[in-house]
Amino acid sequence: MADFVDRVVLHIAAGNGGHGCASVHREKFKPLGGPDGANGGKGGDVILEVDSNTSSLLDYHRRPHRKAGNGKPGAGALRNGANGEDVLLKVPNGTVVKTKDGEVLADLVGEGTRYIAARGGQGGLGNAALASAKRKAPGFALLGEPGDELDVVLELKTVADIALVGFPSAGKSSLIAALSAAKPKIADYPFTTLIPNLGVVSAGENVFTVADVPGLIEGASQGKGLGLEFLRHIERSSTLAHVLDCATLEPNRDPITDFEIIERELAAYDELLAGEGVVPLRDRPRIVVLNKVDVPDGKDLAELVRPEFEARGLRVFEVSAAAHIGLKELSFAMAEMVAAHRAAQPEQEPTRLVLRPTPVAGPEFEVKTLGDNQYLVTGTKPVRWVRQTDFQNEEAVGYLADRLNRLGVEDALRKAGAEEGATVMIGARDDAVVFDWHPDISSSGEVHMGPRGTDQRLSDW
Repeated sequence: MADFVDRVVLHIAAGNGGHGCASVHREKFKPLGGPDGANGGKGGDVILEVDSNTSSLLDYHRRPHRKAGNGKPGAGALRNGANGEDVLLKVPNGTVVKTKDGEVLADLVGEGTRYIAARGGQGGLGNAALASAKRKAPGFALLGEPGDELDVVLELKTVADIALVGFPSAGKSSLIAALSAAKPKIADYPFTTLIPNLGVVSAGENVFTVADVPGLIEGASQGKGLGLEFLRHIERSSTLAHVLDCATLEPNRDPITDFEIIERELAAYDELLAGEGVVPLRDRPRIVVLNKVDVPDGKDLAELVRPEFEARGLRVFEVSAAAHIGLKELSFAMAEMVAAHRAAQPEQEPTRLVLRPTPVAGPEFEVKTLGDNQYLVTGTKPVRWVRQTDFQNEEAVGYLADRLNRLGVEDALRKAGAEEGATVMIGARDDAVVFDWHPDISSSGEVHMGPRGTDQRLSDW
């Protein structure tokens, strides 16, 4: 079983709103107590929150379905229903929330940053809230609205100051183990590291984090090997450290060739990130770490290729993770580069999530002709009102007809050529509520009085 997961598809459902209550106050010697049905409670939200103690998305890989609590229905005596319980999901720092189509919804960075991934439905109004001068004692209440239900993709981009890049078995995991207290798996074969390792390094007064990026080989940016899965962990790193194997026994391998291959893969990944507002990897500072100089041939090769890298303007460090050679100089050089980057950054502010509401410009509803005397009504208000209506209650249906009439739906249907008995659908075509249209049912706001729960217009028809 995997112990680290950095990408999951999460199926989330917010809570449904509680139904409103239709009730009449009853008390001795008070025959006209009036309506006292209260509102239903709001459904619970599904909330993502950054938690520094969470390092993986493994829990959501094992249990990808999460649902918030439903709101409680209202009751008589003006007792509102309780709100549904929110579901708080802890995610690691650096989690990106996307749709399944790849649209970024939120970039969660910073302890305590929150994002409401699914909003609970509003509770239905009770008959006390629906009472008016013309409808003094409504015999109905509104139903609670359903909560959001959707799939989101969570991707973890490790937040590290230094990213170690290089071929498998170049010694990246060993280097992290030598520089920090991290305990990664280490062995002498390709793809030992199947998960990004993160270590905390102290150099004097500076403390910074170092992460390795496993599986980088030629063609990684096109999906070969494991590289594409973990390249995104480089995106947040300020500095790249090329860890090059000076003691490899593989044919056609040498530090300069390895360096150029990895650079080509990083450049190709830059093209994938184009337009996402990420600082290109080619613009980030680099250092070269010539590893395994404790091996005699490795030391000779390091001295041979060092001038080539220095001619390219790169700082070069000869180290041995196994023998702990050159690690102090390397850690202080890394700390210097991290400190310079941090000093150049603007003062940190708490992360602000930008809310982008759905545009509401344009008509409140639209009537489309589907065929022979068939029409489709779409729009936020009509669809919402239909969801709130109890179609077992004639008075509630009459109230819906009044609301649609005041909105102008009746007139729009007439202008579209609707005739008596027309089939009218309200909502999405695949999930619409279907009516037989009879224009004499609506009343332009006039309320036809009758026994509670009934509507004389519907009874007569």
